[in-house]
Amino acid sequence: MKISYDPKADAVYLTLKGHGVDHTVRISADVAIDYGPDGEIHGIEILSARRLLKISRKHPQVELEQLEAVLR
Repeated sequence: MKISYDPKADAVYLTLKGHGVDHTVRISADVAIDYGPDGEIHGIEILSARRLLKISRKHPQVELEQLEAVLR
């Protein structure tokens, strides 16, 4: 998984699979889900990211939890 942030657009993009996007479903004005040709979710776009994700300009932070099961 890759997490990207565009400060000009205040947008976060989570890339789950890098195999291209077939279609996008907008679930709200600020959140869109990208589906690949395989029908699975390939990415998630979040606009107004600082507000929706409560990202601090002074102390941005990402926490990863319970990765032990994935790494096994």
